Amino acid sequence: MRVLLVEDDAMIAQAVSANLKDTGYAVDWVSHGSEVAAAVAAQAYDLLLLDLGLPGKDGLDVLAQIRSGGCTVPVLIVTARDDLHSRLNGLDGGADDYIVKPFDMAELQARMRAVLRRHGGQAQTLLSNGIITLNPSTHQAEVVGQEQAIMLSNKEFAVLQALLLRPGMILSRSDLEDKIYGWGEEVESNAVDFLIHALRRKLGKEAIQNVRGVGWLVAQNNQAV
Repeated sequence: MRVLLVEDDAMIAQAVSANLKDTGYAVDWVSHGSEVAAAVAAQAYDLLLLDLGLPGKDGLDVLAQIRSGGCTVPVLIVTARDDLHSRLNGLDGGADDYIVKPFDMAELQARMRAVLRRHGGQAQTLLSNGIITLNPSTHQAEVVGQEQAIMLSNKEFAVLQALLLRPGMILSRSDLEDKIYGWGEEVESNAVDFLIHALRRKLGKEAIQNVRGVGWLVAQNNQAV
């Protein structure tokens, strides 16, 4: 999952980015309110973490700007403003959730997962195509016919999550790289091939299908047996 973090405090931004990257997110960071519209226009994000007290353009103004421009990316406001007026303005302005600083990273990630589930129309906490079931909170996968849950590395998890969120859809190499690398991170040669190989070794050769020269996919729910 690719996240845009909008936060002017460098220490907070570095801590949040490091924690999210350690759990399989690709994270881009901007510190100025006026940079957000260009960022979301240039890159498809799964989630935006938005501070309100930003230089250049206040977070509520940023939210209004991107929503008026047709951007539907889920937005989780992360701010020190704990008054009811700010909460109501944020939620009524198009934010999907609101968390007040200081916060625990476990709660932030739980709220992120909840926002992403709602945005994807999912009521369940697990992702499944009927063959593979993935638990985003534990990074464990279960496969029909295998007795034990399988622990995935952070990047293995990121790749499998991207595929299970779009069962039946082919994701290209660049699509998957977007989910595991943020700005400035070196894209390792053949990293996606290596991760797909590792997932097939753990989950079974048929778990992920290769469309030669195009990309990879997992079966749709109605194709799972």
